[in-house]
Amino acid sequence: MSTPQRPVAVDAPARRAGSARWLLGALVPLVLLVAWQLSSTLGVFTRVQLPPPAEVLRAAVDMWRAGDLQLNIAISTQRVLLGFLWGAGLGVLLGGLTGLLRSVSALLAPTIGALRAVPSLAWVPLLGLWIGIGETPKIVLIAIGAFFPVYTTVHSALSHLDPALVEVGRAYGRSGVRLFTEILLPATAPSLLSGLRLALAQSWLFLVAAEIISSSIGLGYQLTNGQSVGRTDQMLLAIILLAVLGKLSDVLLGLVEQRVKRNRS
Repeated sequence: MSTPQRPVAVDAPARRAGSARWLLGALVPLVLLVAWQLSSTLGVFTRVQLPPPAEVLRAAVDMWRAGDLQLNIAISTQRVLLGFLWGAGLGVLLGGLTGLLRSVSALLAPTIGALRAVPSLAWVPLLGLWIGIGETPKIVLIAIGAFFPVYTTVHSALSHLDPALVEVGRAYGRSGVRLFTEILLPATAPSLLSGLRLALAQSWLFLVAAEIISSSIGLGYQLTNGQSVGRTDQMLLAIILLAVLGKLSDVLLGLVEQRVKRNRS
């Protein structure tokens, strides 16, 4: 009888390379943390200007116990997700139309290109006038931020697709919406996922613009409220949380992108 063999370690070099990249990526945050601590303790900045990390951690614990921190995180994340979904969906739709139909591209592309250059804060007063001061204008503003990266990547990817792919799709009985969703959109998947990651990053940027101007809850509101009451620790905490949440959402979408690429290879 043959003796069972021990399982061989799979992808050990890849795991080691991944660990090395993780450690290298953690180096800069650690250096910044040390510099932050030294700047606070050596008097480079006053404690009002730059409270030490321990004070920011204490503020996080106090806000968590009061329930404010969880609520701010949950509300801001909800706003980003809703705005991202609406903006990305519209970006795929209009990017598909302008990428496939030259007449629609000639009609819409110049206007969309001009609107893309409008700063996020420029939309805030108009949205307040048109929609009001509730949740809707915040989500619309975030959707505007998510729309343009997705629209641009889908439009560009479809514009450069091989025309033979369309003919193959039609030969298999695909046309209209089915041709777009079953043949052309999957062919642009790598570009689309890159656009979605950019759109998600834009969504977090536009969230802060929305919450700073008109909000009574959320991480953007925590920034402005911390400034008004002189709580720099709460302001720094909000900035750190926005960075962490933005990076975490990008990592999750990056994992989806890697899986799609593996399935295509």
